[in-house]
Amino acid sequence: MFKKLFDNITAPENLFLAWEEFKRDKRNKADVLQFEKNLEQNIFALHRDVATETYRHGPYEGFPICDPKRRQIHKATVRDRVLHHAVVSVLSPIFEPTFIPTSFSCRIGKGTHRGVDYLAEAIRTVSRNYTRRCFILKCDIRKFFDSVDHAVLLDILERRVKDIKVRWLFKEIIGSYSSDGCERERERVKMLRLAKAYPSATSLRNSSPMSI
Repeated sequence: MFKKLFDNITAPENLFLAWEEFKRDKRNKADVLQFEKNLEQNIFALHRDVATETYRHGPYEGFPICDPKRRQIHKATVRDRVLHHAVVSVLSPIFEPTFIPTSFSCRIGKGTHRGVDYLAEAIRTVSRNYTRRCFILKCDIRKFFDSVDHAVLLDILERRVKDIKVRWLFKEIIGSYSSDGCERERERVKMLRLAKAYPSATSLRNSSPMSI
């Protein structure tokens, strides 16, 4: 049923559709505007690199957000995120039927608003129209993306996808993220900011010892 997955992912038409999907609510971002300046050139270059298996995933930019708790986010480049959308658009029909019906967010027709609606209905049902107590467990997996086992994740994906080239793409994308690498990048950015804020202190620290 699912044939030519790799060709469908890398097709220029699919990459342009992925761009249209990706750029929603991001058009005023500096990196998005920069990519759009040479859109056709960038899309066709991405197509060539992936199709010839010379594509290499770029680095991640780390920055904190508060929603409401403070956490560190790692953002891939625009080029890489366009490819992520292209992969998801082709592979969603394969994996969507395997998800539980009450898994919400990042699914077509299963956004956060639909999740809130389902929760409200579930509370009414369990509490018998708010006449009985019911309990909700609110929890999170600490640093999930930092700790997820890549080998296990790849094994799960490869059980349903037999295309060798798509498996190569899985490894390239998933293997691009390393919590150690992100920690080093955060430290590098931190040091650059310190150097900008306190140039004299940084120059003293980096200077050679004086001869006596």
